[in-house]
Amino acid sequence: MKKLHTIFLNSEGKKHTLQPKVFDEAISAEQVRQGMEAIAAVGIFESNDVQYYTEVSGAKIVETIETKLF
Repeated sequence: MKKLHTIFLNSEGKKHTLQPKVFDEAISAEQVRQGMEAIAAVGIFESNDVQYYTEVSGAKIVETIETKLF
């Protein structure tokens, strides 16, 4: 199973990961960056005076391999 992990920094410089439930595995790095920059530009995610997803930090695709035993 593959999952997209998008990593942002909040207004305090701490990392936060956003994982979409569904993504197109053929997506390009540039398309991911553009989407992440759009999320950061909106600036509506906030809790306790901390703005979340304020700066793009990185992205990666994580693949998990499951082996059923029984």
